[in-house]
Amino acid sequence: MPAHLPAFLAVLPAFLGACVLIAASPGPSTMLIIRQSLRSRRAGFLTVLGNETGVFLWGIVAACGLTALLAASQAAYDAMRIVGAVVLIGFGVQTLRAARAGRHSEDAPDGLDVPARATAALAAPDDAASRRAAGLRAYRSGLLLNLANPKAAVFALSFLPQFVPAGDPELPTMVALAAVWAVFEVGYYGLYVWFVGRMRAVVSRAGVRRRLEQISGGVLVLLGLRLAVEG
Repeated sequence: MPAHLPAFLAVLPAFLGACVLIAASPGPSTMLIIRQSLRSRRAGFLTVLGNETGVFLWGIVAACGLTALLAASQAAYDAMRIVGAVVLIGFGVQTLRAARAGRHSEDAPDGLDVPARATAALAAPDDAASRRAAGLRAYRSGLLLNLANPKAAVFALSFLPQFVPAGDPELPTMVALAAVWAVFEVGYYGLYVWFVGRMRAVVSRAGVRRRLEQISGGVLVLLGLRLAVEG
């Protein structure tokens, strides 16, 4: 916790207001969370936890100054940008394929080896080990998507330092802010998961669900292509 607690608490309202604006801006993480929540609340919430683990890790990296290297090196940024684009397009394509095939069970795949994971999930849908594996894949999908996004890294570097009170030690303060940011977004995106769950009677209809997955998959592909071609 920052050494000057009153100063830290004084900046929290403005910081949380900024966090609301950030979370309310639709992006790849939002689309992935909605897509996973269409499958189950459990998958959606674990995806949120994975995404926010990535947020916290980028906050730590930014606090250590390592993201400055990424911001300063065009080659490093471009390499990470391409990796992020591949991840986005991969998630989008697998969502479109699942929608076409009509696979919507809770243990549907989260990784890129879709057929094998779908077969395993269908073979033992109620098995505890299978559920744990599916949960791990949901968590990993959120973490991977966040860590593969170079914009998240550079944004953490530019965003967090703005709220470090004058005179506070930068490293622990930025780590604390990153923790607050991640916890806040767990609650914020948890509302998405809850809302989709409340709408389950509607979205569980095969046609509606397939259409929603087609939309989310298409958006993920488009976001990946935009990330790949941007300068």
